[in-house]
Amino acid sequence: MTDASSRPRAVFYFGTCLVDLFYPEAGLSGIRLLQREGVRVVFPRGQSCCGQPAYNSGYAGEAREVARAQLRRFPGEEPVVVPSGSCAGMIRRHYPDLFAGDPDETAARAFANRVVELTEFLVGVLGVRLADRGAPVRVAWHSSCHALRECGVDRQPLELLAQLSGVTVAPLARDKECCGFGGTFAVRHPGISGAMADDKAAAVEESGAGVLLSGDAGCLMNVGGRLAARGSRIVPRHVAEFLWERTRER
Repeated sequence: MTDASSRPRAVFYFGTCLVDLFYPEAGLSGIRLLQREGVRVVFPRGQSCCGQPAYNSGYAGEAREVARAQLRRFPGEEPVVVPSGSCAGMIRRHYPDLFAGDPDETAARAFANRVVELTEFLVGVLGVRLADRGAPVRVAWHSSCHALRECGVDRQPLELLAQLSGVTVAPLARDKECCGFGGTFAVRHPGISGAMADDKAAAVEESGAGVLLSGDAGCLMNVGGRLAARGSRIVPRHVAEFLWERTRER
């Protein structure tokens, strides 16, 4: 457990585009998990994209302007919690380079240093302890590339899942391989992306899991869509929504 005196009383919440548009319950669940720990959650109006799609497509100027708008929405020094390793990785790892030599470079670096992925924050900062209230279930865990390689988020989601007595995490073949989404990569290289998604979907099916969990909405859309196309009954869910549903008091 972490020292209660070291816990932040308030955090900002960066909801991300995909969570906002496709997985709103995941975003709300992340907020509820934080609030249950006694943390005040501030969700700034007007927040939008982190700028990653433009940045990955080579449009640094456009990405910078999208990112600059976010700098204005999150003032102060409170942590900025993000329910996505992809968006958290973009801000933490790439904003400093994106704004190098820009008048907002100092602000961008300060912002990047405040960003933390949701499960990373729940484990490392809040030290949450969970009581499982759900029926037994077998799940597969997919680590997104950005969460794993840019944020160092690896064990944290599994530590949270390990606290749930009715949850069995199934071994997943090649669990640290990319699912093939990669944002604009899936559009620019659909053949390669589709083959990677097929490999990941097949591995999930072979695991015997009934639920596919991930901390990134893009991965869930990609692999979940492939599973649906294969006629699979495996349910893709964001880990925040899964944790909240299994631990909330009814």
